[in-house]
This record gives sequence, C-alpha cells and structure tokens, in this order.
Amino acid sequence: MSTPAIETVGLVKTFGANRAVDGVDLTVPAGAVYGLLGPNGAGKTTVVRTLATLLRPDGGSARVFGHDVVSEADAVRARVSLTGQYAPVDEDLTGRENLVLLARLLGHSRRGARERAARLLAAFGLTDAADRQVKKYSGLDPRSGNQVWDIIRMVVANGTTVLLTTQYLDEADRLAGRIAVIDHGRVIAEGTPGELKSSVVAGTIHVRIRDAAQRPAAERILARRWRRRSSWRPTRWP
Repeated sequence: MSTPAIETVGLVKTFGANRAVDGVDLTVPAGAVYGLLGPNGAGKTTVVRTLATLLRPDGGSARVFGHDVVSEADAVRARVSLTGQYAPVDEDLTGRENLVLLARLLGHSRRGARERAARLLAAFGLTDAADRQVKKYSGLDPRSGNQVWDIIRMVVANGTTVLLTTQYLDEADRLAGRIAVIDHGRVIAEGTPGELKSSVVAGTIHVRIRDAAQRPAAERILARRWRRRSSWRPTRWP
C-alpha cells in the first residue's frame, strides 16, 4: 500500500481555551483531490496551517508523505505548497513582473522564471494583460474560475495531491474525490460526494418568523435542535 499524502491521528490544536482542532483523523491518498468542507471558523485553516508546519500541533500526530510535521518539518516544507484565497501580489507591478518575481524567489533562473510566467499567463488567458498593473485587473469571473478548476485537475492528473479547503459544497463536489466535513474542530462526516449527499435526510422545514428581529434567536434554536439529531449533516452555509 502506498504512503498516504496526508495522515493525521487525533490532531489537536488549541489557542488558549479555544480547541480549534479537536482530534481530527484524516487519511488523504496520494494523487487525488481531497476536500475539507465546513463553515468559517470550523478549523479548516488551522488544520492546513498545521500540515504546512506553520503551526505546531498540541496533540496527536500529522504526517505528510510519511514525514512528521514536527520532527521532520524541513522535509515536509520541501514537499508542500500553500496557496491562499488571496495571493500576495504587488499591485503596482504588472502580472508578468509578479510571476517572474515569485518564480525567482522559488529558485528559478531568469530565463526559467520568464518562461514559467508566460505559461501561467497563457493558461489563464491573461497574455494580453501581462504588462498591465495588477491593480487594474478585474475580479475572477466564472470563466476564469472554471480555468482554475481545470488546472487543478491537470496537476492532479500529473501526480500532485491537492487538499482543497472550501465552504462551498458545489466546489468540493466538482473537484474532490472524497470530502471531510469539519465543524467545531471535528470531522463530523467523511466520504465521497455521492455518499455524503445520500446521507442527508430528504425534506425541508420552512419556518416563518412573525418578528424579523427574532430571526437570529430562531436560527440559534433550530441549530441547537438539529445538531442533536444524529442524521443531521450541514450541506451549505451562507
């Protein structure tokens, strides 16, 4: 059996009295897209930062391609790349200049950096805007979003493992072969997208609040009620 790309056992991370990650067990096979799905504050980012050696776990263990994130942190860093939702770019530089700069920081030669920048610009349809300042770029439109997904699928086809954190079920559904649903620092469900969707009890409850000001209180009551149900599974969040 091949070594998992990621393996955590009872992973714990605390911040004071807050148990941000509370005994997370994960096994992510190599060469796949694995989704971490959950609302803001669920613990997804803390798990990823721990796996990337940016945080030290307070309990349990975590290994990346067989290397412990604490005792073999250098080996882990050599094998991972962390990409956030917002890229750290200099908005006064052009798109090409930003990409060349990052490639040089990663150790590419001047020629290699320029070639890599050109390939990336072409992949995202930005060749014509390559020499425009980044602050003059528009946001990510749906077509560009689909291009990002296509590139993720391409790098996975070439052997890369992707751990995708998201709070959008449709994104995880399109990309991930398996998904772990995290809430309050714990894995509350795990499986393929189809398995997770089939585990959700069909049906809808419609609640009408007479006084709109009472809506937050009603939401808290309903959340407490349904969290006690073993069949309850979150499927999407606002």
